[in-house]
Amino acid sequence: QVQLVESGGGLVQAGGSLRLSCAASGSIVSIRIMAWYRQAPGKQRELVARITGGGNTNYADSVKGRFTISRDNAKNTVCMQMDSLKPEDTAVYYCNAVGSTSWGAGFTSWGQGTQVTVSS
Repeated sequence: QVQLVESGGGLVQAGGSLRLSCAASGSIVSIRIMAWYRQAPGKQRELVARITGGGNTNYADSVKGRFTISRDNAKNTVCMQMDSLKPEDTAVYYCNAVGSTSWGAGFTSWGQGTQVTVSS
């Protein structure tokens, strides 16, 4: 079983910054992809940013140029620096990891979510 624990959410004014962190633990051999998703009230969960083990990144168009995702493969952690935040960034942010366990099974795990609120 693989657990993801997030931290770093909170309340910030528009134009401000927040940094989200997520640490994965458990019987992990490798994590192919680490990502951040978000879900705003009344909306579907959407991909915000993802990063592969090799460092390739993808971003939602709405956050390009403002958010930066990074990871530490040795520590199984992923972070996302969020700058120039907008009220429309308000959502619960979820960490996601896809990889392989020590007993040869694949996994897809989710964190519990952390609230990000951007006031206007």
